[in-house]
Parts: sequence; C-alpha cells; structure tokens
Amino acid sequence: VTVLPELFTSFSKHGLFGKALDKQLLSLETINPRDFATDKHRTVDDTPYGGGSGMVLMPGPIVSAIESAEARSGTRPKRVLLSAQGTPFTQG
Repeated sequence: VTVLPELFTSFSKHGLFGKALDKQLLSLETINPRDFATDKHRTVDDTPYGGGSGMVLMPGPIVSAIESAEARSGTRPKRVLLSAQGTPFTQG
C-alpha cells in the first residue's frame, strides 16, 4: 500500500529484485489508497492534530486499501507499522 506506486516501477525492472520477478520467485502488487478516498480530489492526507508541521495519513483510505490487499490475497499479509516512538536515528 503506497501513495506513490510509480516509485516501485524502476527498481522492479532492474537488479536482483527485477530478476526475481522475472523468474516468478516473488510477486509485487501495489495498491494506492487514493483509489479508496471518498472526495473528488482523492485526498489521503490531512494536517496533524494540534498543529505543527508535516502531514498525517487519513485512516479511512489506508484501512480500505489494506482490507483490499487482504481480500485479494485471501490471507492476512504481514504488516510493518512505523511509529515515532523509540530511539531516533542520529549521526552518532
């Protein structure tokens, strides 16, 4: 699930990943949460609650995209959830 599926096009055609796809050792399917947005602009991001800089993703389109992935595969795919908690990466 990605809002930029075109980013996966270049590396899926080259290198080891591209070779693995050619040999059908793995598969790649991208799902754009914008396809599940309900407004005419296909909006998936919103301003953060409480102000501040940056953007946050709306849960509705993301959840719908994940549920679509589950329905297509017939299983519950592995999920990697990123969090702001934990130790930040620093130069040190």
